[in-house]
Amino acid sequence: MKAFLNSLSALMLVGLIIATIIYQQSNQTTLMMDTDETDPSEGGDPHENDNITDSLVTDQVVDHAIDNEKLFITYNKGENWIRVPIERDLLFAGDYNGRKDELIPQSYILTKERTVFLHPKGDKDVAITYSLNKGESWNTSIIVDNYGVIRFRKIAFLNDDFGYAILSGNRTMSQEYSSVHLTFDGGKSWKKTSSPNISRLIADGGFVDERTGFLSYGTINPQEPQLYVTKDAGQTWKQAKVYVPNTFTLHFVIAETPEKNGNELTMLVRQGPNGDYKGGNVKGKFKSMDGGETWEFVSEVDPVETE
Repeated sequence: MKAFLNSLSALMLVGLIIATIIYQQSNQTTLMMDTDETDPSEGGDPHENDNITDSLVTDQVVDHAIDNEKLFITYNKGENWIRVPIERDLLFAGDYNGRKDELIPQSYILTKERTVFLHPKGDKDVAITYSLNKGESWNTSIIVDNYGVIRFRKIAFLNDDFGYAILSGNRTMSQEYSSVHLTFDGGKSWKKTSSPNISRLIADGGFVDERTGFLSYGTINPQEPQLYVTKDAGQTWKQAKVYVPNTFTLHFVIAETPEKNGNELTMLVRQGPNGDYKGGNVKGKFKSMDGGETWEFVSEVDPVETE
């Protein structure tokens, strides 16, 4: 009887040891499975797609797509899609009521050399998230903090180092605050310039070189182009004179960002929101030979030519 009890005790001890080992292995397996489940939006692999991108199609070599509230980019005509580590809603945050299946025009740059997305960050900051290696790695830099509710947003680079961001915010009816920010180190850091003392809604703006830039105002019932120019990287601004022929007065009223062609600057001036001259899409072409201070009319431009 004593021998039987000893044998039974030994078997129970062995069974307890085996059960303990199985339990520990089960916990380790569960822990490994939980660790492997990484959310790309929380710093995970931006290349992970979970077969989501199987339905994405494009005929552009470099393109973007928004699917299932996530932003993807491709650099090889859709053969591979890369998840951009930005929440979709941030790309449309602020004073914006447009469609959300395409990015806001001028708020991003998408090339093989540089990919940049401008977006609010946190409560009131404005930032860019960018990649210089086709989405292999990403960086974020603050353009301006404590800005407020952003409306107009435009980001552009003229070379590897120099870029600009034009913003507006805190709109109240037809008034708002606008500002210009420059970078000279590829977007790592930003410096705010001075701005014209204008509170009208900004319509467009941009730089043609590292010192010469323009701001165009007036989107609600504009009567004439209101264009300002700087020739010292935003330290001072001066209102430009745009000579619109009498024939086109009240037709060509909103100046677009000029372009530089050698020593000459050219600029398109479009019709206002209620423009009806030849269907409302015809624009006026102007040129300047003095760095953008004065503009002379050249010709009408058909809509097809402006695309």
